[in-house]
Amino acid sequence: MKCPFCGVDDTRVIDSRSADDNSSIRRRRECIKCKKRFTTYERVEAIPVVVIKKDQSREGYDRNKIKSGIFRSINKRPISMEQVSEMLNSIENDIFKQDAKEIQSSFIGELVLEKLKDLDSVAYVRFASIYKEFNDVDTFIDVIQELKN
Repeated sequence: MKCPFCGVDDTRVIDSRSADDNSSIRRRRECIKCKKRFTTYERVEAIPVVVIKKDQSREGYDRNKIKSGIFRSINKRPISMEQVSEMLNSIENDIFKQDAKEIQSSFIGELVLEKLKDLDSVAYVRFASIYKEFNDVDTFIDVIQELKN
């Protein structure tokens, strides 16, 4: 592993532990030359998945697209980065459990909704309003009534 500070290829592992709900390994490393420490993460390389969008176009799976959608919905909500990371890992695990090379974007959207519903009702409504393309106030009211019950 190359040191991000001095560029030397010689580093040693100081500590290793499971991270992200056992889906990756966190390694604490030290550079042999400059003695600075840094953290790396190791995770299993996923099988490339193609996402089939609503308009039937296809694009490669991108974890960051899910992450940005979640961040928009949790803006100014009391949700920690750890909770977001756990939710992303759970969603990603559910996606890759499908063992499919192509997956519908609607499947991903429903997974996000399911996780947000358990985490924060306001974030759920925010995400649902964009994902389900709410056109009027009545739709918001219906979703909020559903959450109350």
